[in-house]
Amino acid sequence: MTRSLSVIPAGDPVGVLRALERRLAGSGAAVLPTAETAADAASAAPVPSTVGHRIALVVETSGSTGRPKRVALSADAVLASAAASDSALGGPGQWLLALPANYIAGLNVLVRSIVAGTSPVIMRPGHFGADAFVTAASGLTEPLRFTSLVPAQLLRLLESEAATDALRRFDRVLVGGQATPPSLVERSRELGIRLTRTYGSSETSGGCVYDGAPIGTTAIAIVDGEIELSGPVLADGYLADPARTERAFVLRDGRRWYRTGDAGSVVDGVLSVSGRLDDTIISGGLKVPLGEVEAIVRDLPGFATAVVIGAASEEWGEVPVVVTAAVATGAVDTGADAASALAAVRSAVSERLGRAAAPARIVVVDRLPLTASGKPDRLALRSAVDR
Repeated sequence: MTRSLSVIPAGDPVGVLRALERRLAGSGAAVLPTAETAADAASAAPVPSTVGHRIALVVETSGSTGRPKRVALSADAVLASAAASDSALGGPGQWLLALPANYIAGLNVLVRSIVAGTSPVIMRPGHFGADAFVTAASGLTEPLRFTSLVPAQLLRLLESEAATDALRRFDRVLVGGQATPPSLVERSRELGIRLTRTYGSSETSGGCVYDGAPIGTTAIAIVDGEIELSGPVLADGYLADPARTERAFVLRDGRRWYRTGDAGSVVDGVLSVSGRLDDTIISGGLKVPLGEVEAIVRDLPGFATAVVIGAASEEWGEVPVVVTAAVATGAVDTGADAASALAAVRSAVSERLGRAAAPARIVVVDRLPLTASGKPDRLALRSAVDR
């Protein structure tokens, strides 16, 4: 059996909400929210007119590190995710949508609102800012109040006293989508913000690990250094891509697991993510995990949103390079300051990971290119650095 697929622009989050309501109630077409423009769309592949009957939601991934894909999620999976989140957060509540409606974290805000029976407060797409956030937050009326952000949004809000005050009034602020610098987490909590770091992906119906602990019935396994996740939140697979589905989802001991591609470890029941397995470069014959380098760099003053990528080097083969936005740091405005900033970065990284991991240079751009989901567009950054 099949079901029709309804394509709705992410710029119409109310339309996405209404379509999700119908589908989760057992009727209507499956929902595929798409990015605003063709340039931002996650995939140029033709959209099928029908999907399997189980499918409620199709999420196009950003393709920030590889070929884009369409993740097919059942109603059971997204509802299991909402139930697990409600339990972890202390009950259903009212949500503020500050993320695009084609991003799994944004879609989760809508699904959780449907399950809770509350009306989400929706920020105008493409107009995120401290003032707009404060105005939107003032429209929340329910006792329990939640929102979900990416680190760059959180950092921006903390620069505003009014927005920081608004964040304090939330019962929980979820932050995820990419690694959150420990310094940003510490700063938020010192300011009285009830912050929770989330880990997950479209393939797991969004965040299924909160502050390192699995929520609901999610299970974590580390297999050959790779994080694998299991539970009712798993996607059915990738739309029209059985080979990719087979590579990413495996059956072991009668249980289905999603291979995340992330490296990590579990200590005392708490998951620690150290970066992508495929982001390791070989510099001078030594392995350098770029995710670990990035985590150290982001913890330095002025580099909270910096991105570390690999770049070709005639001498070493590949070297780490730090890319940061001009507005993010004033530490590299002049030649002398640039040299000082690079020396500080290299020293911090070398101390922790060795000299081979020390970034070769710092590249300052007007703004970091982002994917439709708000993550750094690493493919664009690599192209820019290699030019």
